[in-house]
Amino acid sequence: MREVNLSGVDLNLLPVLDALLRRRNVTRAAEDVGLSQPAMSRALARLRDVLGDPLLVRGRGGLVTTPRAQALAPKLEEVLAGLKGLYVTPTFDPQAIRRTVRLAATDAYTVLLAPVVQRRLEREAAGVTVRVEPVTPEIVAQVENGHVDLTFGVANLPLPPGARSEPLGRDRLAVVMRRGHPTANRAFRLEDYAAFDHVGVTMLGDGQSDIDAILAAHGVSRRLALTTPHFTAALATVARTDLVTTLSRAFAQAFVSQFDLRLADPPFAQSQIEMTMIWNGLRGGDPFLDWFRGVIRDAAAEVYG
Repeated sequence: MREVNLSGVDLNLLPVLDALLRRRNVTRAAEDVGLSQPAMSRALARLRDVLGDPLLVRGRGGLVTTPRAQALAPKLEEVLAGLKGLYVTPTFDPQAIRRTVRLAATDAYTVLLAPVVQRRLEREAAGVTVRVEPVTPEIVAQVENGHVDLTFGVANLPLPPGARSEPLGRDRLAVVMRRGHPTANRAFRLEDYAAFDHVGVTMLGDGQSDIDAILAAHGVSRRLALTTPHFTAALATVARTDLVTTLSRAFAQAFVSQFDLRLADPPFAQSQIEMTMIWNGLRGGDPFLDWFRGVIRDAAAEVYG
């Protein structure tokens, strides 16, 4: 059996061979594939050479296929169907999906987005399971190696190589305190950051934030009496102490009644936050993940307006 070197085979000859075997007429086969009759004759000669068989021979009623050609016909049909499938975008049906999507997120995102996302999944993709994992110092590696499908951040967060991001909406910072706090009935001032202990939220364990840099630029520093990775814990703490915290206004607003809170504008101009979602660019062609990012996008539009 003669072995054929595929790297030297012209795959453009496959549709030509298909037309010849179906039509058994060089002229009509040439019309099917858009070749001139001389070009089709040359293509037939090349096919005979590559396959080591005449393929079509003259009979009483015209050209007839050889036994080798007859054996090739069903295989050729299967191969061409497979090749066409490489260039056809598969139909994506959320209802048929059975899959787990992994997110790395803080409670500030999950509390606001998860209810809206799950409501949508119940309607359109009940077979999808969402697994939320904490944001850790390994988040960059987790995005790169695909352990995490999606995470969240702010627009000024540096992205690792190959990562992609998309804005989800605008939020702003709020200074949060209990309703009976000593500053509750007046504007919160820069010197109040030094006067009252603070609750800081950090996911990476360093306790640092952009807020500290802003305060330092104004010659003010704050004492973090409590550092936690949970935004909800920060709100629960300030609700029962004289500590204050500075975090997402949209998130804090969701707990104003429950924790009896007061929200104040920060005493500095840099209070806008642009929320983003972040994923590995190499996975941008996954139809399911493309669709799921759309679900997150729609949920964020509902939450952040």
